[in-house]
Formats: sequence, C-alpha cells, structure tokens
Amino acid sequence: MKFTKVFAFMALAGLAGSAYATNGYFAHGYGMSAKGMGGAGIAYPQDTLAAATNPAGMVHLGNRMDIGLEIFAPDRGFTYAGGSPDGNGSGAMESWFPIPEFGYNRMINSNMSFGVSVFGNGGMNTTYGDGDHPFATFPEAGDTGTTVGIDLMQMFIAPTIAYKVNQQLSVGATLNLIAQSFESKGLGGFGQANNGKDYSYGAGLRVGGMYQINNAVTVGATYQTKGNMSKLKDYAAMFPNGGEFDIPANYGVGIAVKASDKLDIALDVMRIEYEGVDVTGNKALFSLFQANQHGFGWEDQTVVKLGVAYKYNSGLILRAGVNYGEQPIDVSNTLVADDITSDLNTLAPGIVETHLTLGFTKSLSADTSITGSYMHAFNKEVDGVGGFLGASTLEMSQNAFGLSYNKKF
Repeated sequence: MKFTKVFAFMALAGLAGSAYATNGYFAHGYGMSAKGMGGAGIAYPQDTLAAATNPAGMVHLGNRMDIGLEIFAPDRGFTYAGGSPDGNGSGAMESWFPIPEFGYNRMINSNMSFGVSVFGNGGMNTTYGDGDHPFATFPEAGDTGTTVGIDLMQMFIAPTIAYKVNQQLSVGATLNLIAQSFESKGLGGFGQANNGKDYSYGAGLRVGGMYQINNAVTVGATYQTKGNMSKLKDYAAMFPNGGEFDIPANYGVGIAVKASDKLDIALDVMRIEYEGVDVTGNKALFSLFQANQHGFGWEDQTVVKLGVAYKYNSGLILRAGVNYGEQPIDVSNTLVADDITSDLNTLAPGIVETHLTLGFTKSLSADTSITGSYMHAFNKEVDGVGGFLGASTLEMSQNAFGLSYNKKF
C-alpha cells in the first residue's frame, strides 16, 4: 500500500496544475481516440485507456501501449450584483493545463488480457486574482490581499483483467486505485484555507461487458462503484463528515455499429451519480454550512456521447463526435435566503453542456501511430441568487488539444 501511495503521488505530480470541468467535473472521455469521438467507447474500444470506460474492451486490443498528453484550456468566471463589492470575476489566471495519460495491455493468452491504465478522472480549478472575488473580503485572521480559489485533482491507476467468454461475449474488471489532492486559497470564511495541498487515497471497482450481436453491431455496459476516499484532514472543516470527498458512482450503456467498411458509429449514454456523495450532492445551504454538512448542490447527470470514425485510407482514420450533458448545478431554490449554491459554484463552475470533438489516427509504421484529438465546449451561462453574492451568473467554455503515441507489439 505504501508503494501504491508513492506511485499515486508521483502520478499526481505529473498532473500538477491540471483542471477539468466537462461532464460536471468528470472528463468528457478517456483515451485520445475516444476523446475525438465525443468520449464514446463503451462498445467501441480503441486504445489502452478503454479500461476507464469499459474494462471488457481491453481483451480486444492485443498487445499495445499508448502514452499521451492533453492541453486543457478552460475559460471560466462569473458576474455578480449585490455583493460587496459589485463586479466581475475571472478564474482564468491559470489558463493552460497539461493532462497526461498512459495505458499498457498484454494478452495472457488468446482469450485473456491484463493491462494497466493511468489517467486523470477529473478535477476542478479556479484561481481569482487579488480583489477579483468577494470571498477575499472574508479571509482568515491576519490574511489579507490573497487570491481566492480551489484546486482538485483526481488520478486513477487502473489494473484491468478482461476475458473472452466466447466469440460474442467479453467481460472485464478494473480495480481503481485512486489518489486525489486538494488545495484552497482565500476561503477562511468557509472553515479552512491556505493549508497547502492535502492528499487522500482510496479505491473503487469498475466492471463491464461487451456482446457482439452480429458482424455489424456490438453492445456494451459498464458500472463503476463509488470511490471511497480517505479524508482530507487539512480541510476537515471545509467538507462534510470531517473532510470527506468521495468520487461518484457512474454507469452506462453503449452501442457500436459498423455502417460500412469505412464508417463506424458509436453511441454511449452515461449516468453520473453526483447526488450519491455528500460533497457534491448535499444542498448548498448556509444552515448546512454551519453544521459542516453542505455540498455543492449538484444533481445526478445523464450524458449522451455520439461519435463516428471514418477510415480515410489504410493509414489514416478521421473522427468526430458530440457530447451533451445538462449542467448539474441545482439553482431551483436560489431565491431562498439560506441558499448559497451560486456562491459556492463560482469556485467550481462545471456547467458546460455541449461539446464538439474532432480527432485522427495516422499510421507511422505497421506497429506505430499517433492519435490527435480536439474538444470545444460551447459557452454556457447559469443564473442564480446566492446568500452572499446576490444575483450572479456563472460562465464557462473550454478547449482541449491532445496527442498520443501508440505502439503495438
């Protein structure tokens, strides 16, 4: 366990400064190939990050390795009126975030594989400059002129075993070994701040299956348990139950259709259970904040992912996709004086809904290739009225560019 924690710490260090907020705070997809197809991949495995979506797909990949890097560029902020002072806030002091990924798969025999995938599950990051956020007017004692923001990173190390039951059915299981870090600045009024990075560790399980109905149609299903995490002790007064920040369970189904010799179509429907963990699902009420049981006030999210892959020629595959999930922040009760949903979510504006993606894979040789992806999340605004800031509008858009090197052996 000590070795696992050291490995996880090193992986988090590789994610230093990373930020997510696409489907809530989960990534829109995992693996550069799937990212180019709106994140779809439950029934359509393409690289060794497939375990992050459906572990059953790994047995269809053969012996291979994938290593990649995505540059994530979110534009987030808010406007507010009635706070002290009135004004605008931009969380764009940090605008470019590197997000690495790695996967390896080895066939044990013709029907069984073992692999490991390392990837960022998700996260949240905002950094508001001096005077850009009214929470800076409520600093900890002796703390003045500080920046305001949070930084959450989640890294999964996912060993996976997959098995072909027969020519049609494959199953798989992944042990998710999870590390996360959290840091807040300038939030003394919310219990604790400026304590530096704190780390917590935990585990969960993902299982999945794929079934090939005929030569043209494959279906899949996947389920991931809640990630049970140790507590962020340095922020015990900020999160429910003395620093608890568990990771939501999620599940989904998918279908892949071979429309022609050149064109494949993949469709996934995912459900992320944000309401099932206190830190995201609890209501953002001032009365709960006083009892240290408040959350971000997020609802469960259903995400639809649709992608196509077109074999342009023997050495080039082109991809495109869309990804849609209604933003999870519950602003239905923000006219209630006790509600601070809009206030808290200026720190975590995971509100983008519609994503457009593009991608490609270019062969370099018989065994090597490079894969690229691009994602644009269209600008989304959410209005609410918070007990601290008054009327406010959260706003976010995103871009991401990624490239991976892929090798079969």
